[in-house]
Amino acid sequence: MTDGLFRRGGQGLVLALWVAAVLLVWEAGAWFIAEVMKTTAPASKLPYLHKVFGTLAEHLPTLLKQGTVTFGNSITGFVIGSAVGAALAILMSVSRAAEHTLSPYMIASQMIPIIGLAPIIYGIVRDAELSRVLMAGYVTFFPVAIHMLRGLRSVSPEQVELMRTYAASTWMLYGKLKLLAALPGLFAGLKLSAPLAITASIIVELMGAPDGIGVLMVSSLYYGTSQVYMFWSTVLISMVIGIVLYLLIAAAERLLTPWQPEFRAKGRDEA
Repeated sequence: MTDGLFRRGGQGLVLALWVAAVLLVWEAGAWFIAEVMKTTAPASKLPYLHKVFGTLAEHLPTLLKQGTVTFGNSITGFVIGSAVGAALAILMSVSRAAEHTLSPYMIASQMIPIIGLAPIIYGIVRDAELSRVLMAGYVTFFPVAIHMLRGLRSVSPEQVELMRTYAASTWMLYGKLKLLAALPGLFAGLKLSAPLAITASIIVELMGAPDGIGVLMVSSLYYGTSQVYMFWSTVLISMVIGIVLYLLIAAAERLLTPWQPEFRAKGRDEA
C-alpha cells in the first residue's frame, strides 16, 4: 500500500513538472515573439498564457454556457453513434456475409473529410442541433464498430467450445462470454471517438449554428486581434470538454472492466 502511494505521488509530481514546463515554455515563447522578434500583432502568433487565463476567468459564465451546448449535442451524437457501432459489430461477428457486405461501405464513409461533410449535412438538415448530433454520431460509429468487432473475435475457440458443452445458446454465448471479452475493445473505440465527436460538433457550429463554443470561436476570429485572447479561451474550453468526456469514459472502463491487467496491477499496489 505504501509503495502504491509513493508511486502515485511520484507520478503526480512528474505530471506537475511537465505541466509547469509547458506553461513556462509557452510564456517564454510569447515573450520572445513579442519583445525580441517585435512581430506585428504578436498575440495572434502566440499570446501570453496568463492573459488567456484572465480572459477565460472574465468570460467564464458565457464560455461555460456555450460549452454546455456543444457538450450536450456531442454526447447525444456520441451515444447514438456508439450504439450503432456496437450493433454493427455484433451483426458482423454473427455473419461473415454481413461483414463482407457492410465493411466496404463503412470504410468508404470514413473517406469523406469532416470539414467537407459538415456543411453538406447542415445544408440538408437545416437544423444546427440535429446536424451536430448526426456529425458526432458519424465520427463515432466506425472506431467503435471496428474495435468492438476485434474484441468479439478475440474469444478463443476453446472458450466457445466449453460454453457449447454446457448447452449455451447463442444469446448466452454473447451475454456471458463474447460481450464481456469485447468490452476492452469497445472502450478503446469510445476513447478514440470521444474527442472526434466534440470536434465534429464544433465544425458544424463554425458553419453558422446559433449557439455553441464554435460560434464564439468564429466571432472572436471575426474581430481579429482585439479578440485573440477570447479565441484562445474558446480553444481551451474545447480541450477541457474533450478531456472531461475522455475521463468519464476512462472511469467507466475501470469500473466495468476491472479484470484488465493494468487495473489489476494498480489494485495489487493499493493493497
